[in-house]
Amino acid sequence: MSKSLVIEAVRKSVTVDCTVEEAFRLFTSGLKSWWPVATHSIYGEKVAEIVLEEREGGGVYEISTDGERGQWATVLAWEPPSRVVLTWNILELEPVPTEVEIRFLPDRDGTRVELEHRGWEAVVEDAEGKRGRYDAGWEHILGVLAESG
Repeated sequence: MSKSLVIEAVRKSVTVDCTVEEAFRLFTSGLKSWWPVATHSIYGEKVAEIVLEEREGGGVYEISTDGERGQWATVLAWEPPSRVVLTWNILELEPVPTEVEIRFLPDRDGTRVELEHRGWEAVVEDAEGKRGRYDAGWEHILGVLAESG
C-alpha cells in the first residue's frame, strides 16, 4: 500500500474596483500593465511584453527586450469573463506542470478575483518549499492587481 502525499492548494482572493469584464481583461490581455516584472518574471526589468494567447492551448509567456521568450504557462480553459485555467510551468522546468485557476465573480461594486494554484503533488523536487514560495508570491501579485484595478 502506497501513501500519496497531499499538498494543500494555494488559495488567494482579492477584490478589484472594476467590473468582471474589466477585471478579466486586466488579468489576461493587460498583464504587462500591472504584473510586477521586477520581482516576478524571468527577465526582470528587461521584460518588453507579457503575452496570454486567448484560447485553449494558447501560451502564456514573456518576451525580453532582446527578443528572448520565457514560457510561463499554457491555457487549459478559456471562459471569458468568468474563468481561466493555466497549466503553470515556468520555463518548463517541471516534468509535470501545476495548475492555476483564476475565477472572476461579481462582488458588490467590484469583482472578486479568486486564484487556486494546485497540483503540488506532481512537483518532483521541494514541492512544499515551492508551494510556500508561490503562496507568498501570489499574495503579492494579487495585491498589485487590486491596486491596479
